[in-house]
Amino acid sequence: MIPPRIGDSLSRCSKTCTHCATLFRSYTISRAVKHRGTTMANLTSALQQLRAEQQEAQLHVEKLGRAISVIESLNGTGGSRKSTRPTRIVSAASRRKMAQAQRARWAKTRKASQPVATGLMVVKRTISAAGRKRIAAAQRARWARLKAGKKSA
Repeated sequence: MIPPRIGDSLSRCSKTCTHCATLFRSYTISRAVKHRGTTMANLTSALQQLRAEQQEAQLHVEKLGRAISVIESLNGTGGSRKSTRPTRIVSAASRRKMAQAQRARWAKTRKASQPVATGLMVVKRTISAAGRKRIAAAQRARWARLKAGKKSA
C-alpha cells in the first residue's frame, strides 16, 4: 500500500499501517462510524486519554527536575535553580570596610609567616679546600676497593 501524501485523507490507512502507527502512536482516533453520537464519544475518550498522558508526562518532568536538583546539590553547582532569597545588596561604604578588614587579615597572616629577625644573619656554609680533598680521597679509595673486589670474583 502506498503511504498517503500530505493532504490526502487517512481513511485509506489502517491502524496496522507502519507509517501511521509511528506518526500517531497512541493518539489515533478510531474511524468515525456513521451512527449518530458515536463520533463524539470517540473524541471524548481520545481527549481523556490525551489528558491522562499529559498528566503522566508532567509527573515525569517533575521527577526529572527533582533528580537534577539533587545531583546539582551533591555536585555543588546549584546555580540553575532560582533561589528564594533575594540577592544581597551591599553599599559602597560597607564594601570598602569589608575590603579594608580583609587587607588587615592578610597583612596579619603575612606578618606571622615571616621569619623573626634576631639580628643574626644566616650565613651559607662552605667547605674548605682541605675538606674537599679528604672527601675526594675517601671516594677514590671506595671505588678502588669495589674494583678490587670485582677482579677477585
